[in-house]
Amino acid sequence: MSNNLPPIFSLTIIDSKGHKEDVILPVKEYLTIVAASNFKQRSRMSMLYFHAESHHYVVVGTPNKHEQEQGFFVKYGDGGADVMPIGNLYKTQVYQLAKYLGVPKGIIERTPTTDTYSAEQTQEEFFFQLPYGLMDIYWYGFENGYSPEEVAEVMEEPKDKVIALFNNFERKKRTTEYLRMAPLRDYFGS
Repeated sequence: MSNNLPPIFSLTIIDSKGHKEDVILPVKEYLTIVAASNFKQRSRMSMLYFHAESHHYVVVGTPNKHEQEQGFFVKYGDGGADVMPIGNLYKTQVYQLAKYLGVPKGIIERTPTTDTYSAEQTQEEFFFQLPYGLMDIYWYGFENGYSPEEVAEVMEEPKDKVIALFNNFERKKRTTEYLRMAPLRDYFGS
């Protein structure tokens, strides 16, 4: 990550011969794809609530700390649940917990994806732009108030790189704050 600019979203087209081409998405098309993707997530959550309520169960959410804090979830979709037991865990902690609980290795080692699009794309590529193990360390420094200089020294990285990462974290938190907010109730001052 070499700058503070948000990522530019593109569509990857793969033809029958396997040739890939990236095309930058115009805003209208991008927003339409986001709306369709969010609809899928909300439909899935509606089904989960249907089955949970018909059995007098609760819905358990799966977002982890990074997904919650950086806004990589759909409001009333995968962000809607009755309880989120891993919502305060770093991704590496989720893996450690899964291993401790005896989750099958094939599940633990499966690459996390958005599970929304036909072409494979990892969450790291799509949203986080950083491997989880590194992101956990940088995020720990960010959320615990360590300076970019301190983190750069520990990570043996240029200070500018850490500043860019911290700025990206801050931008994601700020621009996705609405996802973590409760609905407005007293909008008209009544």
